[in-house]
Amino acid sequence: MKPSHIEHIGIAVKNLEEAIKYYEHILGLKCYAIEEVKDQKVKTAFFKVGQTKIELLESTDPEGPIGKFIEKKGEGIHHIAFAVDNIENALKKAELKGVQLIDKAPRKGAEGLNIAFLHPKSTFGVLTELCEEGNIRDF
Repeated sequence: MKPSHIEHIGIAVKNLEEAIKYYEHILGLKCYAIEEVKDQKVKTAFFKVGQTKIELLESTDPEGPIGKFIEKKGEGIHHIAFAVDNIENALKKAELKGVQLIDKAPRKGAEGLNIAFLHPKSTFGVLTELCEEGNIRDF
């Protein structure tokens, strides 16, 4: 597996509206998309900084992954996402090398990307997301 670039950095926030104001009014960035990903119980907002994106994540359910993260650790960086050419192949290679997978198969994420997560126990405490653009397949 060789990522082509950092696709995005995910940041957990309690209030998406307030966080968007900070990124727009203080940092001067422009929110270009807001999307709800129902199966992940999250609402997202995206900003571009150069070629990298910032993804703000607000929980839509306290029992969802972002709700639990904020309850346990508070607001802050949630994950880093790397773009890969073949997500299924990347997952197989990671697992063969002893990496614990959260997702054994890709699923659909925000912005129509195919996504899968590697467990932070295997990635030095950093929740790592793999993302694949292009042909969106049904998994």
